[in-house]
Amino acid sequence: MINEIRKDADSRMEKSVEAFKNQISKIRTGRASPSILDGIMVEYYGSATPLRQLANVTVEDSRTLAINLFDRSLGSAVEKAIMSSDLGLNPNSAGSVIRVPLPPLTEERRKDLIKVVRGEAEQGRVAVRNIRRDANDKVKALLKDKEISEDEDRRSQEDIQKMTDAYIKLLDAALADKEKELMDF
Repeated sequence: MINEIRKDADSRMEKSVEAFKNQISKIRTGRASPSILDGIMVEYYGSATPLRQLANVTVEDSRTLAINLFDRSLGSAVEKAIMSSDLGLNPNSAGSVIRVPLPPLTEERRKDLIKVVRGEAEQGRVAVRNIRRDANDKVKALLKDKEISEDEDRRSQEDIQKMTDAYIKLLDAALADKEKELMDF
């Protein structure tokens, strides 16, 4: 029973760390990355469709993304979706290819992005701590129902705390990497 609680907490903490890494991968640095455009939805036959399903996004050079549309008639809709996003990008259409140049980041914008990344990291830490609290509550319920001894309760809470510390270290390491990436010119 305790092992199931531990495994559940471990998998949920791992998912929290992965969600954090996925979230910060969308925050752009000076380099071009196709994942920057992951959140863009394009109006396609009356429904919002992810850009990834309508086009192939590739890195042309370190500061330019190339979007090869599967359906050429979508060009203006894709450009409009990119311009209306909060990414601050201006796409250029050249036939069947849309090029998206990434402007260099200013020092001020880099600092703003670091604040955003730190906020995301704090949300990740809170999520991990909430999972720890849930697991500890389940263990205490077992103790209250006299299904486990006090020693098992204490031991499992220590294990859950060690697991929590390990996942918070992973979050902090990912945060440090992203901050370094943002500050590199």
